[in-house]
Amino acid sequence: MKLEKILLIDDDEGLNHFLNRFFKRKGYDVTICLNGEDAIRKIHNENFDLILLDYKMPGLNGLETLKKIKDTQVKTPVVIMTAYGSTDTAIEAMKRGAYDYLSKPFERKELSCIVSEALELNRRMKEVVYISDSASPFESASSNKTLKMIGRSKTMQAVYKTIGQIAEKDVAVLITGESGTGKELAAKAIYHHSRRKEKPFLAINCPAIPEQLFESELFGYEPGAFTGAHHTKIGKIERANGGTCFLDEIGDMSAALQAKLLRVLQEGELERLGGMKTIKVDVRIIAATNKDLSLAVQKGLFREDLYWRLKVITIDLPPLRKRTEDIPELVEYFIARFGAEYNKPIRHVSEGVLKHFKTYSWPGNIRELENCLRRAVIVCTGDVIMEEHIELLDKQKEHRAQSLNREQVMNGLIDKIQNILPEVIRLSKEDIHANIIEIVEKTIILKALEECGNNQVKAAEMLGISRNTLRHRLKRYNENQESNDI
Repeated sequence: MKLEKILLIDDDEGLNHFLNRFFKRKGYDVTICLNGEDAIRKIHNENFDLILLDYKMPGLNGLETLKKIKDTQVKTPVVIMTAYGSTDTAIEAMKRGAYDYLSKPFERKELSCIVSEALELNRRMKEVVYISDSASPFESASSNKTLKMIGRSKTMQAVYKTIGQIAEKDVAVLITGESGTGKELAAKAIYHHSRRKEKPFLAINCPAIPEQLFESELFGYEPGAFTGAHHTKIGKIERANGGTCFLDEIGDMSAALQAKLLRVLQEGELERLGGMKTIKVDVRIIAATNKDLSLAVQKGLFREDLYWRLKVITIDLPPLRKRTEDIPELVEYFIARFGAEYNKPIRHVSEGVLKHFKTYSWPGNIRELENCLRRAVIVCTGDVIMEEHIELLDKQKEHRAQSLNREQVMNGLIDKIQNILPEVIRLSKEDIHANIIEIVEKTIILKALEECGNNQVKAAEMLGISRNTLRHRLKRYNENQESNDI
């Protein structure tokens, strides 16, 4: 496995010696330059994953060196190190494209945290996402990691079309879909096809950050904002200035933070925690959720004004069970990828495995398929993946998962009916029962036909009615429509 490469630019040989040992113990490849001129020459001939740069050096100073670095390796995160920390230093460094800055002397824990976050940013920014057949999963014009959105189903073709239409437009995007459907991959595809692709891409998993730390992580803080806040911290949104910020599972964000995020979207500005100064930011927000945000708005759990700000463009990613025609191509992609990763000569999966895959409900969606095939490639001793290599939820667990999902959906439906029923009653007091039953039945039948590609046999089976009953209902709807048109 290739080691990640860190470039240290500092004229303090004692600090360089310490950092060199510190990073090598963590498994990084370290290069040291004592001044900006040498560093620029090195950067022209070699790519790095992270650069730590001293603010005050003889010759080219830190900010001058930073500008030249960004002209050459625009996507490589640069952390400024300075013994002269001030708000002005931080602002100027961020304006010139620094990822963050560290005030000397710094603690090892703080150093480790910033370095790991910066390297994660580097990996995300350099992952190229294809949304067409223009390249195989492993083709790339550089050494960057290549990912690919896969699927030729109509629903996925519609997703690709929308991404192509909006990627270069500076609008907020809301990506919806169940867990494991590839929402972050879609966000990366938008980023890599946007005008901001040379600027940062920061992904924030909202539920993963403790609520008491979320505000400071997202918006940063000033010294004295709370106990232990000894210096200025740049928040993640400010770090993404000029680039793209991906907020995963935004439905879990608190009301107070929703208000601050709305200000970023409306005014392009924020305030750090404990700060009095307004900071201008230019960030494109892409949000994702597996929840029904419209229902959350109705329940008062999500701000309606923020909802409409995010919902300028919506991309809905279908669950795997609704795009089973894409499974063979996904399987081919994953076994090629994992076969190369683990040096296993896997050619294909058996017909039995593929048949099982097409009838399985995939509660974990593509992520579950990916993990299933990773395990299968590892344990397979031949060149064909057989059924004994596959481990999925057993039928009892699958039934429980389906029952839980059914219960959640039905509860959501009841909530929506209860919310809209008073309005329906107000508008139509006569024959209300018959009218509602007919509207609901017609909606369900037409939606079932759409889901089944207008196949009446499959739609009738899905609805639990006979085909003759279905045909009778459709005939009645057509007659009603014709009479209304007269």
